[in-house]
Amino acid sequence: MRTIKSILYPTDFSEHSQVAIPLALDLAKRYDAELHCLHAVDTTHEYFMQGGTVAPMMAKPLSSEALLEEAHNRMADFVAQHVSQAGNSVLTVVVEGKPFEQVIRYARDKHIDLIVMGTHGHSALASMLLGSVTEKVIHKAPCAVLTIRHPQQVFKTP
Repeated sequence: MRTIKSILYPTDFSEHSQVAIPLALDLAKRYDAELHCLHAVDTTHEYFMQGGTVAPMMAKPLSSEALLEEAHNRMADFVAQHVSQAGNSVLTVVVEGKPFEQVIRYARDKHIDLIVMGTHGHSALASMLLGSVTEKVIHKAPCAVLTIRHPQQVFKTP
């Protein structure tokens, strides 16, 4: 059996992604593994404002540098709130690019043993039309992927 020495926790800072951090921290502690917290900033969108996207008429375009700076600030806040009391090694990384591609690339390049991530409760139609970062990571990851759903996400039969 392969041992777990490195765990990747990708986050978009949403409530759905944050449900996975307690388990990622617990597994890192239990296996004495290094925890990598990753946030990918997709700068391909034309218009942004702090905290999210808006309609082009209501927003001023922000530069890639401004978006990355905001992401670094959010990562620092996230670590202070959720990760700072972790006893083991925690690395934080903010990268630019499409989230699923960056998660796959990082996992491959850093020889990650396990990815622990939250799921967003998209409907089947929304997932089919929009795609899901989690779904793409599951299918393309070079390692095991453990997904955690939000406790209030209820399965409904079609």
